[in-house]
Amino acid sequence: MMSREKVAGISVLGAPLERCSTDPLTGFWRDGCCNTGPADRGRHTVCAVMTASFLTFSRAAGNDLITARPEFGFPGLKPGDRWWLCVDRWAEADDAGCAPPVVLQSTHAASLKRVSLDRLRAHAYLD
Repeated sequence: MMSREKVAGISVLGAPLERCSTDPLTGFWRDGCCNTGPADRGRHTVCAVMTASFLTFSRAAGNDLITARPEFGFPGLKPGDRWWLCVDRWAEADDAGCAPPVVLQSTHAASLKRVSLDRLRAHAYLD
């Protein structure tokens, strides 16, 4: 189970952001968090729990998250792993009916500029 350590940033719930994952290590800055900033042009702000249907969808959409890429320090993902996603890709998957569950306390408040809290809550991961 993931530790509920607080980090810089605010979650979509208005509370301090919690870590998304350190195994595998996630985050735009590979710090385990869904923090964002001007350098993060993809808006990697959604902490999601991977599912087989989402991983298949993402691969078909041109972002293979399954295949390990050791040269980039990327282990490849499997169902059950937590990973940070671009908010637009998450919304695209939601529109296609295969959005992965969202860890609300680890999803950055910047996500709310693109999707509503109600939409994210409809996919809330409860651990």
